[in-house]
Amino acid sequence: MQVEILSPDTNLYSGAANSVVLPGKDGSLGILENHAPLISILKKGTIRLGSAEGEKTFEVNGGVVEVNNNKVIILAE
Repeated sequence: MQVEILSPDTNLYSGAANSVVLPGKDGSLGILENHAPLISILKKGTIRLGSAEGEKTFEVNGGVVEVNNNKVIILAE
C-alpha cells in the first residue's frame, strides 16, 4: 500500500509499506493491505511502518489519518 506522512514543514515519508501501526486517540491502530476506509484522530506517539527495507519509526504529537483504496495519508503534528 502507498503511505504518505506529511507535517506542516515537510514530507516525512512517501512510499510503499506492508503495515502501519498508529497511535489512535482510542488505542493503537494497525493498517494492512485492503483495510476498510477509515478516518481517525491520532494522539502523541510513534508511527511504525513495516516495509521491504525494514521498520521505520516516526514520532508525532498528534494528527489525522485517512485510509482509502490502499492509500494511507497521515497529517502529523
